[in-house]
Amino acid sequence: MAVFLDRLGRLAFRRRWRVLLMWVAVLVAAGTASALAPAAPDGSYSMPGTESQRAFDLIEQRFPGVSVGSSAEGASAKIVFVAPDGQKLTDQGNRSVVDEVVGRVGKVDQVVRAADPFEADAVSEDGSTAYASVTFEVKAKDVGDAAKQDLEKAVEAGRDAGLTVEVSGSVLATQPSGGATELVGVVVAAVVLLITFGSLAAAGLPLLTALIGVGIGTATILALSSALGLSSATSTLALMLGLAVGIDYAMFIVSRYREERARGLAPEDAAGVAVGTAGSSVVFAGLTVVIGLAGLSVVGIPTLTQMGLAAAGTVALSVLVAVTLIPAMLGIFPRAVLARSVRRAGARPDADADKPNTGSRWARLIVRRPLPVLLVAVAALGVIALPAAKLHLGTAGDESKPTSTTERRAYDDLAKGFGPGFNGPLTIVVDAGTTDDPKAAVAATAREIAGTAGIVSVSAANFNKAGDTAVFSATPATAPTDERTVDLIHTLRGDRPAIEKATDATFMVSGSTAGNIDSDQKVQGALVPYLGLVVGLAFLLLLIVFRSVLVPLKAALGFLLSVLAALGAVVAVFQWGWLAGLLGVDRTGPIMNTMPIVMVGIVFGLAMDYEVFLVTRIREAHLQGERPGQAIVSGFRHSARVVVAAAVIMISVFSGFIGVGETLIKMIGFGMAVAVLFDAFVVRMTIVPAVLALLGERAWTMPHWLERLVPHVDVEGHALTRDAVTKAQSIDEAERVDLPAR
Repeated sequence: MAVFLDRLGRLAFRRRWRVLLMWVAVLVAAGTASALAPAAPDGSYSMPGTESQRAFDLIEQRFPGVSVGSSAEGASAKIVFVAPDGQKLTDQGNRSVVDEVVGRVGKVDQVVRAADPFEADAVSEDGSTAYASVTFEVKAKDVGDAAKQDLEKAVEAGRDAGLTVEVSGSVLATQPSGGATELVGVVVAAVVLLITFGSLAAAGLPLLTALIGVGIGTATILALSSALGLSSATSTLALMLGLAVGIDYAMFIVSRYREERARGLAPEDAAGVAVGTAGSSVVFAGLTVVIGLAGLSVVGIPTLTQMGLAAAGTVALSVLVAVTLIPAMLGIFPRAVLARSVRRAGARPDADADKPNTGSRWARLIVRRPLPVLLVAVAALGVIALPAAKLHLGTAGDESKPTSTTERRAYDDLAKGFGPGFNGPLTIVVDAGTTDDPKAAVAATAREIAGTAGIVSVSAANFNKAGDTAVFSATPATAPTDERTVDLIHTLRGDRPAIEKATDATFMVSGSTAGNIDSDQKVQGALVPYLGLVVGLAFLLLLIVFRSVLVPLKAALGFLLSVLAALGAVVAVFQWGWLAGLLGVDRTGPIMNTMPIVMVGIVFGLAMDYEVFLVTRIREAHLQGERPGQAIVSGFRHSARVVVAAAVIMISVFSGFIGVGETLIKMIGFGMAVAVLFDAFVVRMTIVPAVLALLGERAWTMPHWLERLVPHVDVEGHALTRDAVTKAQSIDEAERVDLPAR
C-alpha cells in the first residue's frame, strides 16, 4: 500500500499540471451535469415494513387520484383564528373578519379551496378558536411568491382587525436560518489552519482541495437526483462530512510533507513519502468512514440509505483528491507551504521538529500516570453518558419550533382550543372488502375505536368509489409526542383481533402520529445492529492496519464511550432541559428519531480518522525501534497538533448550527460538536495513550495463528521512512563533502 501510494504521489507531483487540469475538468463536468439535470424530486419519507406505511400504500391503491389524509398531492395550510380575551369568534364583528380573510384567501392564485370554519364545523366548543383549511392545486415548492404574498396580506388584514391569526402548514413555513453557518465554519477552518501551519499556502491548500472534492461530490449527487430518485436533502450530509474529512485528509498529508522536508528530503521525495505514509492512513481512515455511512442501509429507511451512500461516495472522492491532487499542488507550491520563518535563505526547515512540544509533553504526562488518567477520563464520560439510558425518540413537528414562528403559535392555539390531540389525529384505514355490508362494518369499527379510552372523537368515514375501503380520523386526548399517545396506538393495535372478529373487517392505524411512532421504533430497533455492524467491520479493518487485537478493541470501546456521552449530553439538554435556556431551546421534548443513528455514522467516521492518524504515528515510531512509552511521546509530538487542529475545525463547524433558530438543527449541531469534543480530546488524546502505556508491548502483538492469516499492509510506510532517512543522510554527507576547505 505505502509503496504504491508513494509512486502515485511522485507521479502526481511530476505531472502536477495535468492532474490539476483533470480535477478541474471533472468539477466543471459535474457542475454542468447538475445544472442541466432535472430538478430533484420532493423528499419522501417512507418506512417499509411498518403498519403505517402499509396503510398509506393501501390508501394510494384504493383511492387513486383522490386526496385522502396524508396522501394529499397539493400543498395545504391551516389559518388559525383566535378571538380576543372574553370574546367569541361567533360574535358578529369577529365572524365578519373571519369571513373576509377566508374569502380573500379563497381568491388567491393557486388556491383550490379555503373552507369556511363555520360551515366545516371547525370552531372550538367555547367559540374562541377556529381554523380554515386551505388547499392548493400545486405542491408546496411550486407555490408562487405572489400567492404567498397575497396569503400573508390576508392574514395581516385579520390581525389588523383585532384577531390573532396564525398559519401552519408547508406554504408559509418559516425557513431556519442557515447558509452563513457553513461560511463561518470555513472561516474558522482557515484561521485554525493558518495558526497550525504558519503559511497561507499551507492553510489554503486543504481548503481548496476539500472544496473541489465536495463540489464534485455534491454536483454529482444533484445530477443523479432525478434519475435515481434522490431527495434534495441527500446532499446535506455529503456536504457536511465531505468538507470535514477533505480538510482533515489534506492537513495530514501536508503536515507530513513539511515534516519530511525538515528531514532534508527533496520536494518530490517528500511528497512521495507523505502520500505513502499519511496517504495510507487517509485511505484506511476513509474506508472506516465509508463503512460507517454505507452501514446506514441496514436501518431499512430509504432516506437514510440514500444519505449514507451519497456521503460515502463523497468521502471516497475526498480520499482520491487527497492522494492525487494534494501532491500535485505540492509540486506547484513546493516551498510556499512551508512556514515563512523557514523559507528564509539559509534556514533549515523545521530544524527543531524533534524537540519537545505541547503534544509530547501531554503524552509524557499521561505515560507517567496512565491508570489514574484512564480512570478519571472513563468515569467522567460515564457520568455524562448516564442520561442516554432515558433516551426518548420522536419526530418533532411544529411543537419543537421557536415561539417566534407562526407555525408554533398556530400549533399552540389549536391545542388550546381543540385539545392537545387535535394536532396529531390518527388515520384509521378500514378494509371491508370481505364483508357483506361494508358500511355497517366500518360503522361498527368506528364505534369500537371511539369507545377506546384515550380517544376523544372520530370523524365521519370517507369511502372509496368501490365502497370496500374507508378512512376516518380518530382524535386522541393527548399530544402527538406524549407517551400516552404511544400507549394508545399500541392499545388500538392490540385490540385489533377482537374488533375484527366483531366487525368482520380489518383496519390499520396510520397517520403522521402513528407513522412517527413506527419510525421511532424502527430506528431504535436498528441502532444496536447498526452499531454492531460498523464496529465489527471497523475492528477487522483496524486489525489489518495495526496487526493487533487490543488496539482495535480499544478503538471500538472508546468510540462507544464517546457516542454514549454525546447522547447523554443531548438528552440532558434537549429532553430534560438542562442549560436549555443558554442554548436558546424554547421547548424540550423527544430526540429526533434519526438523529442518534446519523450522529453515530458521522462521529464513527471522524473518530476512526483521529484513531488511525494518531496511532499509526505511534506504531511507526515503535517499528523504528522506540520503546512503547517513548513511541507514544514521539507519535504525539508529530501528530497531536494536527489532530487537535482538525478537531477544533469540526467542533467550530458543528457549533455554528447551535445558534440557528430551528430546534432540530440546534440538536444536530450540539450533538456533533460535543461528540467530536469528547472523542478527540478525551478518548483519542487521553484514553488512547493511557491504555497504550498500560498495555506496553502487548498492544502491538497478536496470536501467531492470527498473524499468519492477517495480510501485511505497510500503512506506516516503514520501508519508505527507512529509505527516506538513508537518502537524507546521504544528502547531508554530500553537502559536507562539497564544503570549501578552510
